[in-house]
Amino acid sequence: MGKQDDEQIGVVSALVRGAFLVNAVYAESAREYGITAQQGQLMCVLMAQPRGMSELGAMLGLAKSSLTGLVDRTERNGLVRREADPDDMRAVRVALTAQGAKLVDAFYDETCRRIDRLPVGFSDAERDALAGLLGRVVTDNEVPVVFVEPDEGAARTR
Repeated sequence: MGKQDDEQIGVVSALVRGAFLVNAVYAESAREYGITAQQGQLMCVLMAQPRGMSELGAMLGLAKSSLTGLVDRTERNGLVRREADPDDMRAVRVALTAQGAKLVDAFYDETCRRIDRLPVGFSDAERDALAGLLGRVVTDNEVPVVFVEPDEGAARTR
């Protein structure tokens, strides 16, 4: 290992490398459940409630055509369904199927376990500090809730 590996890294590098690490864990977990990382993201967003296509596009940062393809593929696998929006009959919402809900619950729980193990050597105080600082970055930048806190899992509804 080079000298740079022994030194503390800066904020930019830490955030970018941390994002790559979390994405890799997320993708590996998704593969083991027979879905893509993008399908896992879609289904995690839908855990709390069905959502409209424009809302999903904004939350996931996807163009309309990319989102349509993602929903189409996930629907063909029997994991989500399109349903009429009760507030706007011209629009559709995307919801989890029973099969999708079962799969995403297991995928979500396993992914949370894996990510929770990343700061393995941290004390409780260090974990709290990390969560607090990253939480501020997320809230200050108005990142949509695309992944609920594991402790909120019991309150999830369909």
